[in-house]
Amino acid sequence: MSDPLAFIDDELRDLEGRGLRRRLRAVQGPQGPRVTVEGRALRLFCSNDYLGLANHPALIAAAKEAVERYGYGTGASRLVSGTMEAHVALEGRLAGFLGTGAALVFPSGYAANVGVIPALVGQGDAVILDRLNHASIVDGARLSGAKLLVYPHRDVERLREVLGRHTAFRRRLIVTDGVFSVDGDIAPLREIQALARQHNAILMVDDAHGTGALGERGLGTLEHHGLEGVDVLMGSLSKALGASGGFIAGGRGLIDYLINRSRGFIFTTALPPDACAAAAAALDLVASQPELRARLWKNVGQAKRGLLAMGFDLMGSETQIIPVRIGDAKRAVEVSDFLHERGIFLSAIRPPTVPEGESRLRLTVTAAHDEEDIVCLLGAMKDVQRHFY
Repeated sequence: MSDPLAFIDDELRDLEGRGLRRRLRAVQGPQGPRVTVEGRALRLFCSNDYLGLANHPALIAAAKEAVERYGYGTGASRLVSGTMEAHVALEGRLAGFLGTGAALVFPSGYAANVGVIPALVGQGDAVILDRLNHASIVDGARLSGAKLLVYPHRDVERLREVLGRHTAFRRRLIVTDGVFSVDGDIAPLREIQALARQHNAILMVDDAHGTGALGERGLGTLEHHGLEGVDVLMGSLSKALGASGGFIAGGRGLIDYLINRSRGFIFTTALPPDACAAAAAALDLVASQPELRARLWKNVGQAKRGLLAMGFDLMGSETQIIPVRIGDAKRAVEVSDFLHERGIFLSAIRPPTVPEGESRLRLTVTAAHDEEDIVCLLGAMKDVQRHFY
């Protein structure tokens, strides 16, 4: 009898041969600027824990208190019996922090995008996407059944053309990342919002990598651009906020509609209360400690200046996400392994996450890194320059 899963071995061999096979590396202990992996002490430079809050005492204390008060599991979806005080409190805190009418928490940012886009559009509608949008946006758009229209990365004039040419749809939804997750650049939101209003299109912004990190108060990419708001704002609790989960923020009507129409919200078990409590504690820290963002951007500046001085191509990064272009996937893995041996944990990003020939190191600097960490990173990258170039 033939094995119906025999294709898997062939696929894995093919991935191995092209330098695209992934393997998991387990971190022993908490996330932080320095971690232990398989018994080795490494300096971590590929985490999304931008403000260094994942192991912050305030988040740990809030999570412990929530577990003691509410237990761990939620037992059901939010519309059955899974809504707990911790969810309501966090959603109120998010709405207050962001200045929106309401907010709704999802188990992850991916779940939020996949759950919300199909609730807003379907057959007879169009979803208009930046070519480099996150996979969760693309997946949500495909699930919706709406017509997919794609414009070149950050190309406002092409977006204008798309809107002007495709008018015979019931609804049109523009979705863009605020900060692009593997390029580190920022969407031109002011121009995109103006076009959305001019053409009566809905605008949704995925600000997973901006929330907490960008803006004077940490409100994200909208604050960075001086914008008051957008129709639909998605954010993450698991990056700069150091907790877990995702959320949608917007008007009260939008949130009530999603509670009733978003399959990704209706048919999934609620986020555990300890994650809600930790995220709420993180919001308090973001609001009360602007020095966290100041330290983040100081470290980002130091790292970028050093890498640019060595001649590395940082691909126009504007944020704490610093792509270091390598090109070939196998070479990117070799560089990552080379750095690993020198005590630097920095993963290679390869297709299909990025296009063929665009493999890179996705370097992230956090507020928790100190001067010694940055110096060690730059020293190791100097070794990369000598060894590979």
